[in-house]
Amino acid sequence: MHGDAEQVEEHRRNLVECFGVDRSALYCEGARWTLAELLERFMAANEHWRPATRSSHTSMARFLTSDPVGKLGLAVLSPDHVEATMSRWRSEGASPALVWARWAVHRSALSWAAARGVVRSNSLEEMRGPPRPLPRKHLLPAEVAALLATASRQVAQAAADLRAKPRDGRLLEALFVAEQTQLLVRLAADTGARRGELAVLRLSDLDGRVLSIERNLSLEVLGPTKTSRNGRLTLGATTASMIVEHFGNWQARVGPAAVVGDWVFAPDYRRRTNARADLLSHRFDRLRRAARVPDAALHRLRHSVGTHLVSEGKLLKAQGRLGHRDPVTTLRHYAHATPLDDLDVADDLDEILNRATPLAR
Repeated sequence: MHGDAEQVEEHRRNLVECFGVDRSALYCEGARWTLAELLERFMAANEHWRPATRSSHTSMARFLTSDPVGKLGLAVLSPDHVEATMSRWRSEGASPALVWARWAVHRSALSWAAARGVVRSNSLEEMRGPPRPLPRKHLLPAEVAALLATASRQVAQAAADLRAKPRDGRLLEALFVAEQTQLLVRLAADTGARRGELAVLRLSDLDGRVLSIERNLSLEVLGPTKTSRNGRLTLGATTASMIVEHFGNWQARVGPAAVVGDWVFAPDYRRRTNARADLLSHRFDRLRRAARVPDAALHRLRHSVGTHLVSEGKLLKAQGRLGHRDPVTTLRHYAHATPLDDLDVADDLDEILNRATPLAR
């Protein structure tokens, strides 16, 4: 290039930063892959992901493949490149949650390649990730009370309508939906279970007040729980009796022969199949509007359980009830709710500081 020695040296440093690699890095299968080529192989691998995980990973990988970062070679990819890329995403309006999700798939793909020896190492292994999304929001007790009160009124109104016209099949179905919605809010606020877990509960999962959670819906595909571990928790006495009474009342209304399944939540009172997860969300959304709690969401009831237990100092109880694999996950999501227990520390420091700096008289 034309220029003086200083300009030449600066240009050389730029070339090294962008394209210079350790020669040993070239002697591996993925040395000449771009990030896009890695992502293609990563998504084609037979990983045992849940359907929802595969769907979200596919979406992120598709974006990264079309993004300018996808054209970078793995041999030159560095944390500096990724930091600059994340800054660009933020300037383009990407939320913290979206930036974190893109980075997580990027890092996972490199970890997968390093574990299989197709690259020398994961160049992002020691990199500090982007800020995580803000703490998950919970519903306030007053908001939960409003949802339950509205659900109770809807059940009473549907029952009154059916008594006025006992042969109207549509009113019979309306009463079933009203009772199901009431039970949905009560169970979600009691157990903290995920929507997919609630959708596939059976009456046989309840033994007295002990509820077993053994299955989950992921993109409406029935499978094991999110952590592949079965859970057991104790229900409130009222919640447990509501489940049993709900089944008993409907067997009395329509006859035992008409109820052919034991799904707790179902499209209709025959219970031939479980409710889809999006059906539960649809029912809850109608209740939310009727109760005038605009920011309510079914999953936020789960966060209400977690926030309450952690605020009481019951971290391990929260972990067990929410079905987290370890307490680190619980603490990461609900650290904002941990109670302050450092009053004694503050008093000791206050005394030390006062002794060191006597107050002027």
